[in-house]
Amino acid sequence: MIKVMLCDDHALIRRGIRDTLSDASDIEVVGEAGDYGELRTLLRGTTCDVLVLDINMPGRSGLDVLHVLKDEGSPIKVLIVSMYPEDQYAIRALRAGAYGYVNKGGDPQIIVQAVRTVSQGRKYVTPEIAQMLVESLTTPVPEQAHEKLSDRELQTLVMIASGKRLSDIAEELMLSPKTVSVYRARVLEKLGLGNNSELTVYAIRNGLVGS
Repeated sequence: MIKVMLCDDHALIRRGIRDTLSDASDIEVVGEAGDYGELRTLLRGTTCDVLVLDINMPGRSGLDVLHVLKDEGSPIKVLIVSMYPEDQYAIRALRAGAYGYVNKGGDPQIIVQAVRTVSQGRKYVTPEIAQMLVESLTTPVPEQAHEKLSDRELQTLVMIASGKRLSDIAEELMLSPKTVSVYRARVLEKLGLGNNSELTVYAIRNGLVGS
């Protein structure tokens, strides 16, 4: 039996994933968490084989969680299930230690297949991600400016470009407004931009947010 833990800040999404996985006779959902704090509490008392993890969560992001688990040498296999398109976060998540990346908008049964695959210690990637990986190996592509951003800086960029105010971002990420302002300043400097409008245009042109 594959023991699975879910971590997503949206209860309805967790329920949908739980219901999908529960239909599989070889998978058991052993716990659910809405943020990093709840996840840490769960992990202290519950063992699991696979962690189904969202990227965009309050406080520590899914990418932060990946780094923590990797640094701790955790044997848990992490499957990222995100609303973000593959070309935005998939490669970054895999580099951070994820065993697979699935878009929430896809066929629910893909999550079942992905959980089974990563539980065996194998990577699960969609055809889209596989194509991206092949292209990155066979066709040298100049690194884009935003690829030099840290995980938190990229998250801040996407949220600002999505129309969120710094105060909203601070509340959602459980950070101080001053800290978010520092991230914003770093993003503007690294991308050579002057204000939020230019930042938004950059994000749209590079497919980081919808137009």
